[in-house]
Amino acid sequence: MGALAAGAWGAATASASGPDPLPSASPTPAVVRPSAAGADDRSLPGIAALADAEWVDRVSASAGIPPRALAAYAGAALSVARTDPSCGLGWNTLAAIGLVETAHGGMNGATLHADGTVSPAIVGIPLNGEGTEVVRDTDGGALDGDTVWDRAVGPMQFIPATWASAGRDGNDDGVVDINQIDDAALATAVHLCEVGGDLTRAENWIAAIHAYNPSVEYNNRVAAAATQFASVH
Repeated sequence: MGALAAGAWGAATASASGPDPLPSASPTPAVVRPSAAGADDRSLPGIAALADAEWVDRVSASAGIPPRALAAYAGAALSVARTDPSCGLGWNTLAAIGLVETAHGGMNGATLHADGTVSPAIVGIPLNGEGTEVVRDTDGGALDGDTVWDRAVGPMQFIPATWASAGRDGNDDGVVDINQIDDAALATAVHLCEVGGDLTRAENWIAAIHAYNPSVEYNNRVAAAATQFASVH
């Protein structure tokens, strides 16, 4: 399965017999750079403070993305632009993943709070081979509450095995929290760059999203959402 989220909360991913083929190459969703915050604009913690507050408010209203979620996506994109400038990851790709995975942390009655935490925790279905790939428990149920199978967890739907290596502290609180959107968005950004390399190349972008979830339908849904978000100003 993909290295990150299994996409198991909603529609089933590829079957246990193997992943679907990659979608045919198509234009990479535009890389959209959020405006960087000014020196005075530090009301949010960690990466969420990197994006200009006026930009967040304007784009949030136009795109229908909760401001707190958008601050995390934009901050994560700005962060990796500094640490890995060759990646070319746009905030719109992270926002598209957040939308498709959990409706920006708002799926099934969950709430994205001002501090970036999501509660109740969003936990996917067991990855037991029934319409999913088979992923046996790797965390003793610590993150997903399941001691038999792994499940995708949090606003960006990481599986525990991947979170163990990919997790990041995006809000600088000293805790790597799978249910906190700054942490999850930064982990997603770093991992996509590590997997895909130069994401301005269509084949690399497709491969990175495929690694996140090997479903062709998922790849196309993320691409459509990312393209739509790219048009928002």
